Amino acid sequence: MQKALSVAKQNNLLLKSERRNIDQAQADVITAQLKINPTLNNQSLQLMSPSHMAGNSFWYQNANRQVWWQFTKQFQVAGQRENKIDFAKKNVAIAEKNLIEYERNLYLDVANKWLEIWTLRKQGRIVQEAKVNIDSLVLINKLRLKNQVITETDLLRAELLANTYLIQQQTFQKEEQSKCLELRNLMGVDNPVQVDLSDAFMNFSTENVDSLIQYAFANRGDYLSVQSTVASAEANIKLQKSLAIPKPELGFIWNPQNSIPYFGLYATMPLPFFNKNQGDIQKSIVQKEQYAAASAGVAQQIKTEITVAVQRLKSQQQNLQHFSGILKKSAQILSNVKYAYLKGGTTIIDFLEAERSWLDNQHQYNDILQAYQQNYLQLLFTTGKINQLASE
Repeated sequence: MQKALSVAKQNNLLLKSERRNIDQAQADVITAQLKINPTLNNQSLQLMSPSHMAGNSFWYQNANRQVWWQFTKQFQVAGQRENKIDFAKKNVAIAEKNLIEYERNLYLDVANKWLEIWTLRKQGRIVQEAKVNIDSLVLINKLRLKNQVITETDLLRAELLANTYLIQQQTFQKEEQSKCLELRNLMGVDNPVQVDLSDAFMNFSTENVDSLIQYAFANRGDYLSVQSTVASAEANIKLQKSLAIPKPELGFIWNPQNSIPYFGLYATMPLPFFNKNQGDIQKSIVQKEQYAAASAGVAQQIKTEITVAVQRLKSQQQNLQHFSGILKKSAQILSNVKYAYLKGGTTIIDFLEAERSWLDNQHQYNDILQAYQQNYLQLLFTTGKINQLASE
């Protein structure tokens, strides 16, 4: 499973696309760092009435023309540029935390798909074991029928059950192939994949719930994201308040009028009588309150999810321990009934019933085992440890 998660981290196409959001957010930081460009303005006025032109001059000469050159630049004050940069960097942090959350959900999908294949292979192995057992009985019954120890009905019943197991085995194999294709898509690979039945991926303690909760607070993408959103909202409040301060525009003027040069200074500033950015300031404050409430909600949700996941995991673990004894008894019963049947001490109906009971118990045990493993995966997911597993 760890290998499947690691490959998905490197090759999943949607995850690669999600990573580009960080690049976009970093580009916004570059934009915020840019300073406002200066402005160059030109106005040229040409005297059109010949009667008003200077004596002994032509219309195109500077004595009959006024030219205005203005070079100005707007200045960001009250920390506006710094606040823009800080706000943009906070948004980069949000994009990074959103990526962690996207990875967490992707890894859960990969792990669940891996577990589905693992379960199908386990179920297929059980049916295969049952089929081998019945196939050996079919061979024995053919000899016994030849020696007239049993009736043809006993042989037909054994062959019918063997065919049933064959159909079940083929069904599991086809379903496993379909699930493997889905897992390959999640992993972003074209090569065939196969699940290792011996993989023991359940390798961390679940006893200390408080430490699991603290780990989740430090590593879960959704909590980190909403925390980053609160920080971004705080930066946005500072930005919006600074934007309420008008930006002055200063510069120089060069103004030759009818060949007489003039030089001057230029200064302009909006007067904040009506627009003081009140709306955006109020909006940024409300957003911070909203995100803070969301943060508290996510924190409470994390505590609940982890507590419930640990309780369910312990409950399933107890079920496994209880059912393991039932498996041993059903296997012993099957062995005894088979021995008795081969010795003529019971009927094939008793043997087939013992066989079905053994197989049902095996399937039920695997269902409980799958539920236990799914709860374990859910605990990995709720704590955020599934991201750590993908990085190992």
